[in-house]
Amino acid sequence: MFKRAIVRKPSKNFQDGITKSNLGKPIYNKALKQHSNYVKVLDNCGLEIIKLNADDRFPDSTFVEDTAIVNEEFAIITNIGTLSRKGEEVEIKQVLEMFYDNIESIKKPGTVDGGDVLKVENCYYIGLSKRTNKEGARQLIEVLRKYGYSYVTIPLTNVLHLKSGVSYIGDNNLIAAGEFIDNLNFIGYNIIKVKENEKYAANSVKINNYVLIPKGFEKLKESILSLGYKIIEIEMSEFRKLDGGLSCLSLRF
Repeated sequence: MFKRAIVRKPSKNFQDGITKSNLGKPIYNKALKQHSNYVKVLDNCGLEIIKLNADDRFPDSTFVEDTAIVNEEFAIITNIGTLSRKGEEVEIKQVLEMFYDNIESIKKPGTVDGGDVLKVENCYYIGLSKRTNKEGARQLIEVLRKYGYSYVTIPLTNVLHLKSGVSYIGDNNLIAAGEFIDNLNFIGYNIIKVKENEKYAANSVKINNYVLIPKGFEKLKESILSLGYKIIEIEMSEFRKLDGGLSCLSLRF
C-alpha cells in the first residue's frame, strides 16, 4: 500500500517542455486544472500529498517520476538523461531525505529516468532507452542487488520510456502495448493487450484500491473492469502533448 505521493505543480513555461507527440502546445490553465484533479484523485486513494511549488527553471519538472526510484526500503536519486532537466532532482532529494535513511544515487556518465523503471513485486524491469543508458542500468542493478531485488533489462525500440508501454496493476496482471505485448521477458504474466489506437493508456497506475487510467480509452477500461478492479479515469490531454502519462506526475511510496 502506498502512503504518500510527491507532486509538483506545472510551471508557467510548461508548454516549452520536451515532446515528440505532434499534438500541439499544451494549454497551461487547462493543464493546471487537470493536475489539480490528479492530486485530488491521489488524495481520494488515501495518500498524503507532498506538494512542491512550480519550478520555472525546468519546463518538464512536473514529471517528478523521472527524478527518483522509490520503494519502502530505499530511494535512488536518478541522473536524468536529458541535459535540460539536470537539477530537477535536487529538491526531490531534499524531500526524500525526510522519509528515507537509505538514499542512493546514479552518477554520471550513467543516466536513468524513473519512467524506465517498472517494479513488479520483487523484480525491477529496466528499460534501456535514449534516457537510460547501460552504465546507468549497471549502477541501478548494483543497488538492487544490495537490497536483494532481482532485475531484467529490456532494450526499447519505439517508446520514450518503459512505462510508456507497460504497467503492472497487481495480481500478475500487466497492461501492455506495442513492443511489449509479446515480449519474452513478460512470459508468465496475464497480459492485458492494449490496441494500437489506445496505446497511450498503457501508462496506467494502480494506487491502493484503484487503477487510474487516462480518460477516453474504452476498450482498455472494459478489459480492466472485467478483472474486477475499481477504476478512476483522469483527463490527461495536456500532459499527453508533452509525452507525459499518469505515472509521470507523481512519486508514490
